[in-house]
Amino acid sequence: MTATARLDLRLSARDRERLDRAAALAGLPLATFVRTAVLREANRTVAAESAVTLSPEESRRFLAALAKPFAPNVALRRALEKGDALGV
Repeated sequence: MTATARLDLRLSARDRERLDRAAALAGLPLATFVRTAVLREANRTVAAESAVTLSPEESRRFLAALAKPFAPNVALRRALEKGDALGV
């Protein structure tokens, strides 16, 4: 990996000592330890934001809607016709 960006942050002496200890226990340089931990948390946060959780009732309604045959409404039919006329 070639690092091209830099991130600076201020920590209390206590937080720095804790990070130094954790990195040493993991057998990693401090920067590697911090980068790994931060990216793991970033991935978890992004994944949580991207996931949708449905209740059992919402799941049943969603699956029932998927099982119905598709029938475009008037607005969608018009939009499709305009797209066809534009050659899209």
